[in-house]
Amino acid sequence: MSVSLLSCDDEKVVVQIEVPVKESMLSCEETLLQSFNEAGVLVTGKLLQRFDTDGTPLVIGGIKYTARSSNPKVYQTPYGSVTVDRFVYQTSRCGTVYCPLEQSARIVGTSIPRFAKMISNKYAVLGASEVVRDLADNHHRQVARSFVKNCADLVGDIVEAKEDVWDYQIPALDAPVSTVSIGLDGTTIRMDEGSFREAMVGTIAFYDREGNRLYTSYCGAAPQYGKQIFMDRFEREIVSIKKIYPHATCPGVADGATDNWPFLTKYTTIQVLDFYHATEYLGDAVDGVFGGTRSYAKGKLWLDKACHDLKHKKGAASRILKQLIDWLPLKMSWERKNKIKKAVTYFTNNKKLMTYYSLVKKYLPIGSGVTEAACKTIIKQRLCKSGMKWKIEGAANVISLRCLVQSKGRWRQLWSKIDQYGCLTT
Repeated sequence: MSVSLLSCDDEKVVVQIEVPVKESMLSCEETLLQSFNEAGVLVTGKLLQRFDTDGTPLVIGGIKYTARSSNPKVYQTPYGSVTVDRFVYQTSRCGTVYCPLEQSARIVGTSIPRFAKMISNKYAVLGASEVVRDLADNHHRQVARSFVKNCADLVGDIVEAKEDVWDYQIPALDAPVSTVSIGLDGTTIRMDEGSFREAMVGTIAFYDREGNRLYTSYCGAAPQYGKQIFMDRFEREIVSIKKIYPHATCPGVADGATDNWPFLTKYTTIQVLDFYHATEYLGDAVDGVFGGTRSYAKGKLWLDKACHDLKHKKGAASRILKQLIDWLPLKMSWERKNKIKKAVTYFTNNKKLMTYYSLVKKYLPIGSGVTEAACKTIIKQRLCKSGMKWKIEGAANVISLRCLVQSKGRWRQLWSKIDQYGCLTT
């Protein structure tokens, strides 16, 4: 096996690869991958040199920068480590060192952009040790765990630093948008000091006139003292979307947490209590009245009818509440009666948000399943694996990356912006 450079000029780099034929196909493929990696290292080194200067002085923002002597730097690529001689610059007063190659080539830390894109995408899904194993097993690429985490954190820092500047476009959808549903919820993660604190997730779901979901964008934030950081971030996203779809019906769907509604009321025209949370309370109440008795089948029939009526009949919430109240005087244990009391309180406090009959007729969403699923896919599946503990900065970066990966088209848009504007975080 050999890789050799045949020619290199301003238009192209030409390499020659010789791969010996092995007995098994897998052996051939492994050798071929190794050859491609060697060629990738060779070509990437030549390409990086094109982004450097010739060492002449530069004027940036009216300030003159002078090149120091050219010195080597090791950069990480999908194919291997590449050492490149490049110029670095300083002013006559010294100060911060400026490297034109790194700015022009969009270097992220010590990684070329495609490798940073690969690393951060994998890290959004896998733990750092898992990313190291994946790169070694599937790409013949050996890297340190610390490199994976540092690279992904740098990309996360870029995402957070540019969130007020970079807008992301909604992808082409299969049908016109009739409804834009907004939801938010929280779920806990274990922090570095051992406590459990709440991370927030928000969803903006797009529906056609028949109630088919077309697209969902995700917003998330790591645990903070108070939710204001998340609320500010989610608010910017909502305002941007509402400008695009000013005539769309805009329901807000959430569970019964009281602190959800002031925010949702501000940005939605209809507020909806999650239908499935309501039915869970009914199920608990039925268990309180009929559980452990021969009449449990009767209770099951009542529950089925109550859930159907709640969804399809006008004024059903008030009628169901009356039935729950009528059950309170019945003799039963404190535990069973407490289930009914909780259902009575829940329906009393939220029945004005249970207008499911009119919403179903208009093909509007009545469940917060999209948001609850987001809590699992954005937070739980990645940040709540066995033994995991997080610092706020690390959790914030992972959540930012996962929101972009899960929102169709945004990961590609992020890297298009980095390619166009660079990756400076200040």
